Amino acid sequence: MLKVEKITIPTLPTKKPRRLYICLPKGYEDSDRRYPVLYMFDGHNVFYDSHATYGKSWGMREYLNKAKLPIIIVAVECNPEGNERLSEYSPWDFSIPRHGDFSGRGKLTMDWFTGVLKPRIDAEYRTLPDREHTMIAGSSMGGIMSIYAAVEYNSVFSLAAALSPSLWLSPKNMDDMIKTHPLAKPTRIYMDMGSGETREHTEPWERMFKLAKMLSKTGAYVAARVVPGAQHSEAYWEERIPVFMDFLDLAEGEKL
Repeated sequence: MLKVEKITIPTLPTKKPRRLYICLPKGYEDSDRRYPVLYMFDGHNVFYDSHATYGKSWGMREYLNKAKLPIIIVAVECNPEGNERLSEYSPWDFSIPRHGDFSGRGKLTMDWFTGVLKPRIDAEYRTLPDREHTMIAGSSMGGIMSIYAAVEYNSVFSLAAALSPSLWLSPKNMDDMIKTHPLAKPTRIYMDMGSGETREHTEPWERMFKLAKMLSKTGAYVAARVVPGAQHSEAYWEERIPVFMDFLDLAEGEKL
């Protein structure tokens, strides 16, 4: 069952409604069991091609139905106005040539996720609310936010998937954050990049492997991989769903 509703996030600049997607597993209404939860960024790109920015979604509902995974997915649409997504999905202030300066509102975003959205989901649905059963995932800027959430909000999330993360963003701030935040066990983080992605940055996977090493030193179990030929798009991220879901094992191997 996939529910879609409109919400607003008062603490972020736009008051324009955005979509909240809640995907319940098969059999949810016929049992009293509790379920792990996967939170996802860019919710409009997660389930429906017709809602996706470029006409192609991740196809998460189809994957869950095929894999029969007993989990709940909660996905939130990004800020729909202009370039505000970049601010909303950045923990730190940054600049882009020809585009100007951006205020990082990632902390406001994650404070809302953890302080408003998650308590609501835990109250309204039969979740397993502990950190061991709570995961966060995203791609590109959403990938940076997933790493940030796993480190800065480690008491909430023990699992994170960052596909094609925008690792050019504020590298010193990222490094400093990781170095000063020992991670609880268990913490599992998956990262990847496609070898066919943008050439604007030279060999960005070297940066990814450096981060993987740093995260491992602070207590995380990390997977980092370069996907041959993969490009920066939902179609390629969809192909990697089974890989990161198997590694993170949110459903602890259970099947419906």
